[in-house]
Amino acid sequence: MKSNPTMIPGCPEGQDARVLAERARASMAEDRVLVHVALDDARVAVLTELLAFFAPDVAVICFPAWDCLPYDRVSPNPEIVAARVSALTQLIVWEGEKRRYPRVLLTTVNAITQKVTPKGPLSASSFTAEAGRRLDPAALQSYLSRNGYSRTDTVREHGEYAVRGGIIDVYPSGYLNPIRIDLFGDEIEAIKEFDPVTQRTGRSLEHFSLTQAMEFTLDDESIARFRSGYRDLFGVPRSEDPLYAAVSEGRRYNGMDHWLPLFFDSMDTLLDYTPGAAITMDHDVPQACSERAAQVADFYQARKTLAAAGTDRKKSKDVSLSGSVYHPLPVVHLYVVEENWMDGAAVLSPFVALEEELTVSGARKGRDFGDIRALPGGDVFGAVKEYVGVRQGAGCQILIAAYSEGSKERLKGLLDHAGIENLKDCGFYEDVKKLKSGQIGITVLALERGFVAPDLTVMTEQDILGDRLARKAQKRKKADNFLTEVSSLAPGDLVVHMEHGVGRFEGLETLAVGKMLHDCLKIVYAGEDKLFVPVENIEVLSRFGSDEGAVPLDKLGGAGWQARKAKVKKDLMRIADHLLKIAAARTLRDGEKLPVNDNYEDFAAHFPYDETEDQQRAIAAVLEDLDKGHPMDRLVCGDVGFGKTEVALRAAYVAAMNGVQVAVVVPTTLLARQHFKNFFSRFQGTGLRVEQLSRMVAPRDADKVRQGLKDGSINIVVGTHALFAKGMGFANLGLLIVDEEQRFGVKQKERLKELKENVHVLTLTATPIPRTLQMSLTGVKEMSLIATPPVDRLAVRTFVLPFDPMVVREALMRERHRGGQSFYVCPRVKDLGDVEERLKALVPELKIVTAHGQLPSTDLEDRMTAFYDGQYDILLATNIIESGIDIPTANTMIVHRAEMFGLAQLYQ
Repeated sequence: MKSNPTMIPGCPEGQDARVLAERARASMAEDRVLVHVALDDARVAVLTELLAFFAPDVAVICFPAWDCLPYDRVSPNPEIVAARVSALTQLIVWEGEKRRYPRVLLTTVNAITQKVTPKGPLSASSFTAEAGRRLDPAALQSYLSRNGYSRTDTVREHGEYAVRGGIIDVYPSGYLNPIRIDLFGDEIEAIKEFDPVTQRTGRSLEHFSLTQAMEFTLDDESIARFRSGYRDLFGVPRSEDPLYAAVSEGRRYNGMDHWLPLFFDSMDTLLDYTPGAAITMDHDVPQACSERAAQVADFYQARKTLAAAGTDRKKSKDVSLSGSVYHPLPVVHLYVVEENWMDGAAVLSPFVALEEELTVSGARKGRDFGDIRALPGGDVFGAVKEYVGVRQGAGCQILIAAYSEGSKERLKGLLDHAGIENLKDCGFYEDVKKLKSGQIGITVLALERGFVAPDLTVMTEQDILGDRLARKAQKRKKADNFLTEVSSLAPGDLVVHMEHGVGRFEGLETLAVGKMLHDCLKIVYAGEDKLFVPVENIEVLSRFGSDEGAVPLDKLGGAGWQARKAKVKKDLMRIADHLLKIAAARTLRDGEKLPVNDNYEDFAAHFPYDETEDQQRAIAAVLEDLDKGHPMDRLVCGDVGFGKTEVALRAAYVAAMNGVQVAVVVPTTLLARQHFKNFFSRFQGTGLRVEQLSRMVAPRDADKVRQGLKDGSINIVVGTHALFAKGMGFANLGLLIVDEEQRFGVKQKERLKELKENVHVLTLTATPIPRTLQMSLTGVKEMSLIATPPVDRLAVRTFVLPFDPMVVREALMRERHRGGQSFYVCPRVKDLGDVEERLKALVPELKIVTAHGQLPSTDLEDRMTAFYDGQYDILLATNIIESGIDIPTANTMIVHRAEMFGLAQLYQ
C-alpha cells in the first residue's frame, strides 16, 4: 500500500533539527512521541548533536539498524545490539510515564523496516538489584546465560560477564561502562563502574538494572519454539545443519539473529513501541524504503537459489555450491513489507517552498563562499565580513559552526586577523539568543553547510574555508597501549648462534649433566654435528632473518662463520666511520633558519581533516627544529594513515617559502606518483613548483627536472632512488624528507646528506629499522610519535568465516555500490587463476585486475596504476600490496586461505 506523506519545505540541515524540536513540543501536548526516520546512521548522529545544541530540553532516543547485510552469515555488532535493546527498553519506560515532556525517537530506513523483539518478552526480561541487599549469585549467573550474555575471563564488550570468586563483572545493554558487583557472601557490598580497558574501578552505583544482551533469549521455551518453527518452514533438518544443532543445545551461533522471529510467537514493529506517534522523515526516505525492500528481496532470492543448488552438491564443482546449510527465512517474517506506516508522515525537504505550499519553515541554504575562493587573490574573509554586516542589519543573530575545538580556535584566529571581531563561544542555542548587538557566536557543531532563517544565520567552517572530510570527534574511551612481542621456535627453523653461526633447530631435549637434568635446545650443523644450548642461555641464539630456502649450514668449530663475521664487522666499521664523519660535520655546522611565514595558517587551513593531538605535537616539533638554526634530524613514527604525510607537507611548505629546495624520497614509483599528486594539489596557488622524478617520468621530462633542480627553478621534487643517482645536483637543497625509510639502504640515505652537510632531514616511517629507532632513543635523532588515529577513523571490522560465496559476492557488491574498490588477497601466485575464474562467475558485473610479484615491473606498475585510477573494481593480488599504498576508495579486503599467511603479513 503506497503512502502519501505531507511535505515541510525549506528544512536544510540544521534548520531540520529546529523544526523537529518544535514538532516534538507540539506533540507533547497530546502525549505523543515524535518519530523521525533518517536516511542512515550518519544522519542520526548529526541530528542527535544538532538537537542537543538547539533543543537540550528534548529527550532523544536513537534506535540503530543492524550493521550486517540481510540474510548474512554474521551477527550484528554486540555494541549495536546493546544499543537496540537499550532503546526498546527506554521506549517501554516512556510509554509508562505520566510526566509530559518533548520526546524524539531517531531511527533509520533500515531499522524501521525491520521487525523487532515484541514488547511483552522484553518487559519481562529485566533484573534489578541494589547495594546492601541480598543477591543469589547463582540466580544472577543463570539470568545472564539465559539472556544472551557470554561468559569470558575479562569483560571488555557489551553482553559479556565474568565471575571471579565473590566478584561479578557485567557489561549491560544501555550502560556506557561495565559494572563490578562485589559480594560478601550473598550480600552486595558495592557496585562500581570500571574501565573495560584498564579494568580500574570508577564511581559507585546504588543499584543496577539488567536487560537481555541479545534481541532474543535461549531459554527452554524459546529453543522449543525455534525448533518447531524451523521444522515447519524447512522440514526435518539434516545432520549437518549447524544453526539448528547450536540452538538445540542452547549455544550461540554466528548469524543466528537472522532467524529472530522463530524465537517468538509474533513480532512487533518499532512503531508498536510508540503508539500514536507523530512521524517525520528525511526527504529521500520514501525512495530509500523502496530500494531497501528490493534489496531484501534480492538477498532472499539469492539465498534461496544457493540453498536449492546446494541440495545436490554432485551437480557441479562450482564455487556457488560450497558453504554450510543456510535456509533463509521468508521476507515477511523479519521485514516490514507494507509502506502504510508512512501515511500522515511529514517529509522534511531541504528545498525552498513554492508560494502555493502551505507549510513553510522559513529557512534556506546559507551562503557558500566557494565562488570567492575560486578567484585568484579572492578575499574570502572580506566577503564574510560584508555578509555578516548584511545579515546583522536584517536583524539576524550570526552563528559560525566549526568541526572541532582545534579548528574552532584556528578559525577564530583567522577571523580575528581579518578584522571580524566580537566572537563569543556558545555552548547551546540559548547562548546565541543572548548575544548582544554586533556579537557573533561560534561553536562546535556537526554541520557541513550553513542555513539562513528569519532569526538566525549559520555559517560553517566548510562554507568559509572549503570542503573538509572530518566530523566532530566522538568521545572515545581512554586506552592504555600495550606492546607484546612473542618469539617462538619450531623444529626445522634456522637459527644463528653468536659463536657458531647458522644451524637448524631440532627441538628440546633433556640431558643429564652430572646429577642434574637440563632442558636444552638441540641445534644441528653441517655434517650432522650437534650443539646443545641450555634454555637459560637462549639469548645466544637468534632467528635466521632471511628466506630459509637453500641456506647452507655452518660447520661446528669451522672458521667460515668467524671469517664472515670479521668481514661484516670491517665493512660496518668503515660505513660507521663514514656516517660519523657526516654526523660530526653536520653537528659543527649551523643549519639555515627556516621560520614560519605569515601565510602558513592559510596553507594549514586547507588540510581536509582535523589534526590529532599527536599530529599537532609532531608538526610543532618539526617547525621548531627548522627554526633553530641547527640541522634537523627528526624521525616521525606513526601507523599507516595516521597523518605523517601532512607533517611532511607543512615542513616542505615552510622550507620552500624560505627559498630552499625540498627533496621527498620514496621507495616505489607508485608511492612517488601518489605523493606527487598530494603535493601538487596542496601547493597549487602558492607559487611553488612541484615535480616528480622516477622511471615513470619520460627521459626528456626527467632531464628537464634535473636541470630545474640544478638551476633552482624547481622548489620541491618527489622521487625514488633516482634522486640518489650520481650527477644529481641541487641549487639550494634545504630539506630532505625520507618516507618509509626502512625500505632504503644506509648508504642511499646518507647520499643526499653528502650533497649539503647542513640539510634538514625529516624521516617518516610506520616500522623503523633498529638502527634508526636506536638512534632516536639515544638522542642522536629526535623522535615524534603519532599514536592517535585520525578523528572519526572507524575501527577495522574483521570477520573470520568459512568460505561463503554469498558473503563474498555481497561484500564486493556492497563496496562497489558505495563507490569503492576491494582487495582480494591470495597466498600463492598459482591460486590466482582459479580464484579469478571463480570471482568472474560470482561477480560478473565487476572489473578485476590481477597483480603479483612475478609480473614484469612495467606490467605491474601499469596494473596497479589502473586500479589506483579507478579503472577496476577488484585488485586480485598476492601480498605485494603490503606496501603503504594509499587508495582511499579501497575499504574492503577479502583474504583467501588466511591460515597460509603469517601474523606480520596479516597485520600489514
